[in-house]
Amino acid sequence: MIRIENLSRSYGKGKNKIDAVIDLSLEVRKGELFGFLGPNGAGKTTTIKVLVGLLNADEGRVFINNINIDEQSLKAKSIIGYVAEEPIVYEKMTGMKFFSFIADVFKVPESKRKIILELSELFEIQDALNDPISAYSHGMKQKVSLVSALLHDPEVLILDEPIIGLDPKASFNLKEKLKEYCKRGKTVFFSTHVMEVAERLCDRVGIISKGELIAAAPFSKLKAIEGKKNATLEQLFLEMTGEDT
Repeated sequence: MIRIENLSRSYGKGKNKIDAVIDLSLEVRKGELFGFLGPNGAGKTTTIKVLVGLLNADEGRVFINNINIDEQSLKAKSIIGYVAEEPIVYEKMTGMKFFSFIADVFKVPESKRKIILELSELFEIQDALNDPISAYSHGMKQKVSLVSALLHDPEVLILDEPIIGLDPKASFNLKEKLKEYCKRGKTVFFSTHVMEVAERLCDRVGIISKGELIAAAPFSKLKAIEGKKNATLEQLFLEMTGEDT
């Protein structure tokens, strides 16, 4: 469902050039819940922005369900639900107007727009739908981002730190929603700093450090590779990325 081939992306030029992602290749299967882990500045957000078409790659290619994101950008984006690290919303709109706008963008039929209320109730923002988003807390804006990413029932969810800012109940409901989503054959790719969540939730995890993918495997396999059957994902992560020194 997601295929990344030899992706490289840098910022700046000459002496100021910074390699954010270096020759990254990865495949994420249909129905898979994939966690993308890495220290701050490792290249997670840059990779995600290339995946959703917000940044162009310097080298390499990205395919979403065999659609080249560069060559058929709109077609690829039509099957992606995206949540950015910081909520991207139109703050002068009310919650309902914003969701209706997103539904229009993705051509959601009127007959299926009851999903807006269902998702709003799931994340407990239904009572604020007629208020301007500018009046929402950061956590509520994060919930708005999640609802807008889910309401067109995309084939692929790409989420950058989606749990940050959520209250415990919303965090639990999101995790249950992601598991249900993958059971329906859809694909989730999300970055997180919360190792316990990745350990319990993900089918596989990828670990990126200094722009390079250093592992992509189920947690059980990572433990076997490192020869530490009793280690937590956090312990393996710190050791593999050199963050434990």
